[in-house]
Amino acid sequence: MSRPSQGELAERGKAERQRVGRRSHATLLHEGRVDPIAVLAAQHDARVPELLGLRYARMAASPFTFLRGSAAVMAADLARTPTTTLETQLCGDAHLLNIETFATPERRLVFDVTDFDETIRGPFEWDLKRLATSFVLAARDRGSQVEVADEAVYACVTSYRATLRELAESDVLDVWYASVSERDVLDVLGAQGVDGELGELGEDLLDTTTEVFTKARRRTSKREASRLTEEVDGRLQMREDPPVLSREVLPDDRRELATRYLEAYQASLPVHRRRLLARFEVVDVARRVVGVGSVGTRCYVILLHGRDEDDPLVLQVKEAGPSVLEEHLDTVAPRPHGRRVVEGQRTMQSASDVFLGWLTAVGPDGVERDFYVRQFRNMKGKIRLERLDAAGLVAYARLCGHLLADAHARGCQPQLLASYLGRSDGFVEAIIRFSHDYADVTERDHQALLDAIADRRLPHEPEG
Repeated sequence: MSRPSQGELAERGKAERQRVGRRSHATLLHEGRVDPIAVLAAQHDARVPELLGLRYARMAASPFTFLRGSAAVMAADLARTPTTTLETQLCGDAHLLNIETFATPERRLVFDVTDFDETIRGPFEWDLKRLATSFVLAARDRGSQVEVADEAVYACVTSYRATLRELAESDVLDVWYASVSERDVLDVLGAQGVDGELGELGEDLLDTTTEVFTKARRRTSKREASRLTEEVDGRLQMREDPPVLSREVLPDDRRELATRYLEAYQASLPVHRRRLLARFEVVDVARRVVGVGSVGTRCYVILLHGRDEDDPLVLQVKEAGPSVLEEHLDTVAPRPHGRRVVEGQRTMQSASDVFLGWLTAVGPDGVERDFYVRQFRNMKGKIRLERLDAAGLVAYARLCGHLLADAHARGCQPQLLASYLGRSDGFVEAIIRFSHDYADVTERDHQALLDAIADRRLPHEPEG
């Protein structure tokens, strides 16, 4: 099959405007929506029952945290919106806190999309709509005026569009290798000053961002091992801190269980990585609760030692179920689901963890499940929203739009998306309208969650 020319790709992108007008993306159907509480409750059977109360406690904190935990609800709503046929690899849960720092194999800090539990091929605009909505809710959460949310979404979407236009003219390998380093982030945020002068607000923004990178550099296996473990009777073991961290919920043969998991996982690694892993020995394992939307799925952290206990490696083994988007798409996602997550991550990221892999294994409850593996907190760090002023939120939105465009361009022909978006602001204005509309929906859904908790239809068990 011959490769389409840039001109042919451009024509296809423009032709898609006739099928799905760019301004039609403002449309959100309110009538006939599925009950958001019913969508969440439908996930109960696949989750650890005793962690459901913690899941809803975290989601109840604010409309923004509700959005983070309700990707399945938004997936059902997006499926009822005007949808293009312009597909790429989706994050599936694109919101502003799923863009973080992490370390490349060369131990270089980069900023990129980091959560791929819901990744799948699908229409590009679904990721963008979710990301834009998260900025509206973040602005509201901070008590900002409507104009701040508008500016943040405008910055995000126009940056996404401009980046795709640039990538459409770039060499294929340049698109694949595109990344945003620590220095790039500081340059972007520092440029928000007036005539090169940062001013007080700009200095605060740069100080906050520099702090994020400084803390991220310390998040190595050695530091995480010291935080997760304690010495008992002369032996190092995982610290007991339920419900967030617990070794006691696992069976007595937990080390053998962890070893079996890692043996199954090795098959997904290239030979040289298997040899690297073979130099480490399993010491202990515990169940770990992570995130908001992931609470209740099975996640374990495994402590391994290399040369000795001063040479630790901490791996995270996280359950991989079906993407919440899959039932709304014709896409046939790769199986097992751990493979789907890993292949999606390798497609969207500029560089991925050397220990990234997948497995299928029988767990302590006797049920076979899919998992993926990566290093635990491999220099990961995220922007603290409470530290961002209005200008900082807008600058960060511009950065996130750029990064999402980079990720999407690796999963498709960027010329297709660039040609569809064009240069007019019709699409941008539509996304601004949609994101405000969906933020309103999320606030109502959040209140419905609070009502369900108050009526004891849903459990609520805050940690601590």
